[in-house]
Amino acid sequence: MTRKDILLLAMALLPMGAAAQTVTSPNGNVVVTFSLSPKGQPTYEMQYKGKAVCKPSHLGLELAKDKHASKGMDETDLMDGFEETNHRTSTFDETWKPVWGETATIRNHYNEMAVDLHQPATKRNITIRFRVYDYGMGLRYEFPQQQELNYFVIKEEHTQFAMAGDHTAYWIPGDYDTQEYEYQITPLTGIRAVIAKNREAYKGNSSTTVFSDTGVQTSLQMKTSDGLYINIHEAACIDYPTMHLNLDEKNLVLESWLTPDAVGRKGFIQTPFNTPWRTVLVSDDARDMLACKLTLNLNEPCKIEDTSWIHPTKYCGVWWNMIVGTKTWSYTNDYPSVRLGVTDYSKCKPNGTHGATTAEVKRYIDFAAKNGLQEVLVEGWNVGWEDWFGHQKLDVFDFVTPYPDFDIKALNDYAHAKGVKLMMHHETSSSALNYERHMEEAFNLMNRYGYDAVKTGYVGDIIPRGEYHYSQLMNNHYQRVVETAAKHHIMVNAHEATRPTGICRTWPNLVGNESARGTEYEAFGGSVAYHTVMLPFTRLQGGPMDYTPGIFETRLADWSNNKSFVHSTLCGQLALYLVMYSPLQMAADLPEHYEKYDDAFQFIRDVACDWDDSRYLEAEPAKYITVARKAKGTDNWFVGGKTGEDAHTAVVRLDFLDKGRRYDCAIYQDAKEADYEKNPKAYHILHKTVKKGDVLKIKEARGGGFAVSLMAK
Repeated sequence: MTRKDILLLAMALLPMGAAAQTVTSPNGNVVVTFSLSPKGQPTYEMQYKGKAVCKPSHLGLELAKDKHASKGMDETDLMDGFEETNHRTSTFDETWKPVWGETATIRNHYNEMAVDLHQPATKRNITIRFRVYDYGMGLRYEFPQQQELNYFVIKEEHTQFAMAGDHTAYWIPGDYDTQEYEYQITPLTGIRAVIAKNREAYKGNSSTTVFSDTGVQTSLQMKTSDGLYINIHEAACIDYPTMHLNLDEKNLVLESWLTPDAVGRKGFIQTPFNTPWRTVLVSDDARDMLACKLTLNLNEPCKIEDTSWIHPTKYCGVWWNMIVGTKTWSYTNDYPSVRLGVTDYSKCKPNGTHGATTAEVKRYIDFAAKNGLQEVLVEGWNVGWEDWFGHQKLDVFDFVTPYPDFDIKALNDYAHAKGVKLMMHHETSSSALNYERHMEEAFNLMNRYGYDAVKTGYVGDIIPRGEYHYSQLMNNHYQRVVETAAKHHIMVNAHEATRPTGICRTWPNLVGNESARGTEYEAFGGSVAYHTVMLPFTRLQGGPMDYTPGIFETRLADWSNNKSFVHSTLCGQLALYLVMYSPLQMAADLPEHYEKYDDAFQFIRDVACDWDDSRYLEAEPAKYITVARKAKGTDNWFVGGKTGEDAHTAVVRLDFLDKGRRYDCAIYQDAKEADYEKNPKAYHILHKTVKKGDVLKIKEARGGGFAVSLMAK
C-alpha cells in the first residue's frame, strides 16, 4: 500500500464532515492540523520544519455532575461525539507598544483557524481556536452562550501534548500552592523517580501540595534529541484555575491538570466564556525561547487608558536583614499573640531587633537618594507581625496601622524631600478574605501619602480555608487586586501569587511577580548555580520576576550567624539585572555592603530597567545566557552574561551598536581565580573604547557572569 493509499484510507475512516483542517505559520515553519477522531473527539498535531512537535493529541473537557443541571445533561462530557459545522481561517498582523518591556514594540503576527463543533447528543456548540506563529501556537476552547450550555462545572480539562520522544525536561514538581523549587533536569521518564525521592523534602515550604508522581508545572522547557527546543505554558489565565501538566510515561503524553478548589471542582463556568490559551513555543535556536513574545501576544491589549503613572523602578529596602535573620519584622516579644484593635502596642517593650524603624528607613532613603534609586521598600512597618505566620488567622493585618517606631507621615515627607518614594508592603499571610475587606482603605492610605507601588505577599495556607494559591477563586482574587490597584494608580508586585501568564500586557500596573524560588532562598540553604539561567526559559515566559538580585556579600557568615551562601559570584549578581528581565529591579543587599564595593555598585547605578531593544546573543538552558539591551530613550547599551555550574567564555559581537559611533565601555567581570564557592568576590573592571563590529571575549567563572555598560559618546 502506498503512502497516498494510507492517507486516503485514514480520511475515509473519519466521520462525515471531519476532514482534517490545517493552518500554517506566516513563514510556513509551524504547521498545525486539526481533525476529529472516529469517535468525534477533537484532535490536533503540530510540526516545526517537518519535525513532530506534538503528535496527534486529543482535546476536551470532562464535566462534573451538577445538582442544578437538567436531568441527564450533567453526565455528558465535552470530550467526543462532535461534528464539525464550520471552520474559518484568517491572518492578523499588528505591531503594538508595551508600556514597559524588553523592546519598544512587539509584532503580533499569526494565522488563525477557528473550528466550530456541534455535539448532536446534547445540542451543544463549542469552538476551538488556533493561533499559529512562526515560533509556536496557542489554542483555546470557546463556549458561546446557548440554551443547552449556560452554566457548567469542570471536573478536568483533557488537553494533551503528545511528545515525539523522551525529551530532556527542565522541570519543577506540580504543586497547587508554590513554585519555589529548584529545577530538575531529567528525561521525561525520569520525573517519577525524582519526585518519589524528594517528596518529604518538598514539604519544607510554608505551603505545598504536590499532587502527582509525574506532575510538573508550566512553563515546562524541553529539548529534543534532534535539537528542537519546546516550551509548554498558558496565556491569559483569567477566571480559571492555573494549569499544570501530568505525564503518561508509557505514551509520553503530557496532559493538562487544573488546580482544584476546596471541594475538588476545577472550574465554574458561565457562557459565553473562553478558556486561557494553551501554548507551545518551538524553535531550533534556544535564543528564540527567550526573545519570542507568544505569551504576551495572546493576551488582550492594555485596558488602562492613562498609563503615565506606571514607571519602571529600581529600589532598595528594609528586607534582606530580616531574610538573613539579623532583624525581625515584629516589634515586640511581649505577647504570644496579638489582636487587631485590641493589643495596645504603647504598653509593649520593643524587642530591639525590629527592622522597620524610622531611623533605619531614613538610612535607606538617604542611600537611595544618593545612588539614584527611585523607591525604598519597607517590610514589617505595620502592626500584627508577632503571630502572623502559621496560625491561619483571618484578621491578621489591617494594612493601615503602623508600629509605634514607624512614623509614616514623617518618613514620607522625608523621602519626598529627597526625591524618593516609599514602596508599600502588604503581607496578607494568605488571608485573602481579610485583604479584600481592607484593600480599599489600604490603597486610600497609599494615595494619601504618595505611595505608588505595593509589594503583596501570600505566605501560608489560603483563607478561605481549603483553597489553593492557584485555584480559580484565588486567581480571581489576584486579578481583583491588580484592577483595584489600577483605579488608585498603584503598581503591584505580587509575591507567592499564581504564576503569571502575560496579563501584564492588559494590566501593565502588574509590574512584577515572584512566583518562583527567588534570592531569599540563598539565605535558606541556597539554590543551584544554574537556577538563574533556567528561570528565563521557564518562569519568565509568563512575565517578569522580582528576583531581588544584587547580593555582594555572598558569604552570609561573614556578617551574620547565617551559614548559607549565595551560589553566585559578585559579577554574576550584576549580570542578573540583564538576564532576569524585570521593569522592577531591587538592589537587595545592605547599603554598607555596597559602600565596600562602590566601583562594582556603579553598574547598578547605571543600568536601566526599561528597554528599546533586546538581543539574545547566546543561550542554552541551565548553561548560559548572554543578552544585550538598549536603554529606553537613549543610545546606551548594556550587556549581561550568566553561567550555571560550568565556566563559560562569552563571545560578544558588538554588531548591534550604531555605525560610526564610539562607546565608553566598562566591563565588570569575574577575576581569573573567581568561583562562586571558593572565591565569589574576585572581580576586576576594564575600561576601553569600542565601536560597532568589535568583539569582546569574556570569561565567566562557575556560577559567575559579567556585565558591560556601553555609553554612547
